[in-house]
Amino acid sequence: MVINKSSLCQQAADVLRARIHAGALLAGARLDETGLAAELGISRTPLREALKILSAEGLVKIAPRRGCFIAELSLADLEEIFPIMAMLEGRVAFEATTKASPEDIDRLEALHQKLEKHAAAADIDRYYEVNYRFHDALQSLAGNRWLQHLIGDLRALLRLSRHRSLGLRGRLRESLAEHRALMKALRARKAAAAEELMRAHLMAQLVALRRMAAEEQGRQS
Repeated sequence: MVINKSSLCQQAADVLRARIHAGALLAGARLDETGLAAELGISRTPLREALKILSAEGLVKIAPRRGCFIAELSLADLEEIFPIMAMLEGRVAFEATTKASPEDIDRLEALHQKLEKHAAAADIDRYYEVNYRFHDALQSLAGNRWLQHLIGDLRALLRLSRHRSLGLRGRLRESLAEHRALMKALRARKAAAAEELMRAHLMAQLVALRRMAAEEQGRQS
């Protein structure tokens, strides 16, 4: 895949970010900078600038004299991050519920119906992408730039982990049930309930990741 010559570092960052989110570049893997530069049709300089962008987003780690590695979040990292994210996204749900117009709720409902469709088809990738758009729409409706700023970096950091959690047996069904309850609270304009349900939704993802970590450890022992 050769990218265009304009905005080289940003384009390279976009390509690599998409690969990381898709799982094509695995956590902990060392990046072959020479190979990537050749594949993308760019020099090492814009590639390194792209890696700095991804490093600022927490997606890669640049180790002096060792190279660049795909960031790897430990379970301990997730245990620290998810409660913060749950609190922030819970507040987003509260504010969105109080500010959304009937038309806004209709747009959220349309996204929710896509979640229903993709869950029925067991299409985790499409479910996750719509789920991401749903959460993004709630942030926009909340209209709180401070919340958006605080959540932005964490969402990017947790994106791969949240996607992986849907692969756990039964988690897709659980996630959909959580979204149904959240939509019910949004429609009823029950802001406090929406906040609590969103917090529970985020913490359920952490529980799923704990289970995945335990299963992986069991297979290795």
